[in-house]
Amino acid sequence: MPSTLEAAKLFLDAKILYGPAKAANAGGVAVSGLEMSQDSMRQMWTREEVDERLHKIMIVIRKNCFETAEKYGTPGNLVNGANTAGFLKVANAMLDQGLV
Repeated sequence: MPSTLEAAKLFLDAKILYGPAKAANAGGVAVSGLEMSQDSMRQMWTREEVDERLHKIMIVIRKNCFETAEKYGTPGNLVNGANTAGFLKVANAMLDQGLV
């Protein structure tokens, strides 16, 4: 959820988990991607099929946030986990393309 830096610090100090906005917003982006996949494959999925695919995507995002936060020294800080995981994804893609 979108929060000020002060609010985020209060959440972390109180050990209250909250989802970073970029991870929460990923659901809408993921559904758009699923719609594009359906269109390009000329398929039609039921609401339940789309929901199941979205659920799996969001589970992976949550897992990545938790694991990345833990790996880079900020366990439980899902904002740091999301930011670091996103950075690593872009950096690795750039390396794979020979841009760095």
